[in-house]
Amino acid sequence: MRRVVVRRSPVHGRGVFALRPLRAGERIFEYKGTVTTWRAAARRYAFRSEATHTFLFGLSDGRVIDGGRGGNSARWLNHACTANCETVEQNGRVYIDAAYDIDIGDELFIDYALELADDLDEEERQAYQCWCGTPSCRGTMLSRR
Repeated sequence: MRRVVVRRSPVHGRGVFALRPLRAGERIFEYKGTVTTWRAAARRYAFRSEATHTFLFGLSDGRVIDGGRGGNSARWLNHACTANCETVEQNGRVYIDAAYDIDIGDELFIDYALELADDLDEEERQAYQCWCGTPSCRGTMLSRR
């Protein structure tokens, strides 16, 4: 039985929603895509009009998973400052686990915790504004550092 579906999100664009109850700690799926270098990924997205809208997931070894190339529905996970899912990296693969119990119909979220150069100006920072609306929203998809 399918556990999730992708559909329009009230938070942003498309999102991933639970089709059945998901329990805290349950492995939901793997973030799939082409594993490449950041340099190659940056070249791929450099000329897009929405450069901040990519499907890139950074790995601890410096490589990146490009969910826009050979990816699955995990690429549609939206950001929330208080996420109900967490990412687990194991042997160069990234899995999405439920951080809390998730009910049927709930949207699944991860905290993007993006890390960018410190010298971003205010306009560049606004491109990473958060729309999650949770009580603890920090107003940005950028990490707290």
